[in-house]
Amino acid sequence: MNIILGCLAGFLAWFLVRYVAAGFFTVNQGERAVKTSLGRAQRIGSLTTLDDPVSASLRSDERERYRFPQVRIIPPGGPYFKWPWERVHKVSVATQTINMACDPEDPEANHQGTLLEAVTKDQLNTGLTGQIRYRVAERNLYAYLFGVKRPIVHVMGYFVSVLRERIANFEAPAHARGTGSDPETLTAAMGISINDLRKNLRDLNEHMDRECQCSAARYGITLDASLITGIDPPQEVESALAAINTAHNQVSSDISLAQASADQKLVQSRRAVEIETLRAHAEVEPLTALATQLRALKQSGPGAIRAYVRNVRLKLFSQARRAIVEVPHD
Repeated sequence: MNIILGCLAGFLAWFLVRYVAAGFFTVNQGERAVKTSLGRAQRIGSLTTLDDPVSASLRSDERERYRFPQVRIIPPGGPYFKWPWERVHKVSVATQTINMACDPEDPEANHQGTLLEAVTKDQLNTGLTGQIRYRVAERNLYAYLFGVKRPIVHVMGYFVSVLRERIANFEAPAHARGTGSDPETLTAAMGISINDLRKNLRDLNEHMDRECQCSAARYGITLDASLITGIDPPQEVESALAAINTAHNQVSSDISLAQASADQKLVQSRRAVEIETLRAHAEVEPLTALATQLRALKQSGPGAIRAYVRNVRLKLFSQARRAIVEVPHD
């Protein structure tokens, strides 16, 4: 009897330690947890991701395909308790960075995850470098934990397919296309669109951000930003582009110098006109003043003008060293 009681007491102690004391858990900062009971996640009634703004970016034909239930999320803190038939799934919601050329299933792919290749509209094989910032979508943890086996693999595959499709059909915006001797016109004439891609990296990154907004609803991962930093064409194309850009820079420099010289000449001509105008005004001003004075003298009396002329002649005679007077002949 004592042996049976001892076994029962030992079993009870083991059960309390193994399943009760060990049933307490905590959730760290930067983590979220979901509890499952017999493999089924605790859900929030009949709500699905279609009832949440996270699915707003899905197309109409994708909404039913990516319809996931909303689950109860355990926030950071604790201690929490779980029964032996329950299991806790913890995930980190911190932002992470990954090379855009990384293939989670094959580390040797894409030049060992350092260079992603894509074909342009001109059938040129280019190499792309950059990074992707992503984090687990807290509003769709079901898709991340239970909907997809390896979410990051699906997200990377989706990103790469969208990027390659964009590169293959990329055209410079109409407002960015130049005329005459600018790089875009020269490269278009040679069938090369690498310059267009390089000059529009910001537009390319923004396009990728827009297209990948649905990744949270699809796979439970939010792409915070795509940072495409480099586009490297084949070596023979790179040398041709360098020659084109050098020629364009020389032409642009010559045009700038010609414009500067023309502007300088225009300024000098305008200044010369102003100087001559002021000089003419300076010459006209005394004559105008003299006419005004003579008009005033004329109005003062009939002999005022004659007296004024006589005084002027006397002043001139006083300043002259020699005078020639015409003597009338009889």
